[in-house]
Parts: sequence; structure tokens; C-alpha cells
Amino acid sequence: MAATLQGLKEAGFTAGENLAIEFRWAEGHYERLPALAEELAKRPVSLIIAAGGSDPGRAAKAATSTIPIVFITAADPIRAGLVAKLNRGEGNITGISMMGATLEAKRLELLHEMFPQAAIGVMINPGYPAAKVQAQEVEEAVRRLGIQVAVINVGTAAEVDVAFARFDEQKIGAVLACNDPFYGSDRAHIAALALRYRLPTMSFRREFAEAGGLVSYGAEFSEGYRQTGLYAGRILAGAKPGDLPVMQPTKFELVINLKTAKTIGRAISETFLMRADEVIE
Repeated sequence: MAATLQGLKEAGFTAGENLAIEFRWAEGHYERLPALAEELAKRPVSLIIAAGGSDPGRAAKAATSTIPIVFITAADPIRAGLVAKLNRGEGNITGISMMGATLEAKRLELLHEMFPQAAIGVMINPGYPAAKVQAQEVEEAVRRLGIQVAVINVGTAAEVDVAFARFDEQKIGAVLACNDPFYGSDRAHIAALALRYRLPTMSFRREFAEAGGLVSYGAEFSEGYRQTGLYAGRILAGAKPGDLPVMQPTKFELVINLKTAKTIGRAISETFLMRADEVIE
């Protein structure tokens, strides 16, 4: 929220001054999104920012073909049905693609490099639109790297608890929480379980490492949300969504929490630490 508001401010729009914002939260319940989008479209608002995955963008797109929409998603926006091309928006919709859901193989590779002898547990949310693509990426990485992986479908906080208990029972040596808005919002809970079971865990947002998780790899989400605010501001100022290309990140960051590594008793090589964009000590 802070980064989006900052982007809007940079574009000349400040909440409470020349901008009013109506917030709607699905709180992780994707089935609520269509009704929330329809409610906003009936207000009607001047623009909809659809954040937190591709589902909000699809719900907004289904609710209106006239109100401008700016989405931000980690999924492939073409596969998700948001736009047909990345070099320009489509009708009333454009946005930011963070490409997070297409990096699971890279994250597995990094985890394997950190802990080459470890079997890796993988959490995938079956309710996430890119879940099938993520599962395919994991399978491809398993074949290429020759690693042992245990995949568990996890879509609620209670299932996160069950997953970590199962990983512990199965003597899993490291965990990957795949890209998913729910895992992003549940990051403190996931990080706490990782510490409790002394399981080195990777996620897709730097905020996970900041919350006590061991490692994260992905695009800088705060910058993506700032760009979302900038795009929204440009459209409010008169630009057409169809004329604005879908933006993609140019930088991916590896963040390691060295304090967590020491707490769970896992050594990380100096060579690997030198590759990190940030080491939290």
C-alpha cells in the first residue's frame, strides 16, 4: 500500500487531497473477488488497481470493459488471460508483471546449491492460478538437477502447520514456499514455523527474509507496487491503458538472513553469501 501510494503521489495524486480511494480486501478468499470488483464497478470508480495475483485482475476485467484497470501480478499476464501482448495494454487494462511465478526452478536451484545434500519440501497453493505452471517448473528442475523433492498442496494457514510437521517427519532438509499472494501475507507465520522446525526456507519476497525467513529470491515487489501507482496516476491524468505496455522487472534480488542461519544451525558458504544482494545480520 505504501509503495502504491508513493507512486500515485509521484504522479501528482495524493489520497485525501485530490484523490479518494475505496479499498476492498478479499483476505485470501479468491472466491470473493468477483463480487468486490462488481461492487467497485457499480460505484463507479475512475480506476481500479487490481493487486495480489492475477485473480483480482481477471475479476476486475470481467466486471468492467470501460473503467481503466491497472493490475500487478507475479503470474504470466498472457497465460492468465489479462492481456494478449506485453508490448501494449489491452482495451481498458494494463499493469505490472513481477514474473514471480516463473522462477520456481531458479529458486529450487539456489536452495539445492545452498544445501546440496538436502531433500526439498515444496509448498504450492492449488488455488493460485499459476499453480499448474509452478508444478511443471518444479518437475523440470527435479529432472535437471536430480534432486529429491516432496510437493504438498497448501492453501490455508492450518495447512501450512500440517505441511511443516510432515516435512519434519519426512526428514526434509529445506523448504520452498512457491510464489503466491497467500504465502506472501502469511510470511511471518511461515518464518516462525521454519525457525521452530529448524528448516531453512525460501520464499519469493524480501519481506519473508526480513520477517525471519532464511532466504528470498525474486523481483523487488515494493518497486513493482510503486510502478503500479505511477501507472494509475498516468491514466488518471489522461493516458489510455491500451497505450501503456505491461512493465516487467529488470532486477531480481537474493536476500539472506544470516541471523536465521545461525539460529537454525545452518552454515552458508562465503561464496554463496557474496552472491546475495543483501545479507541481514
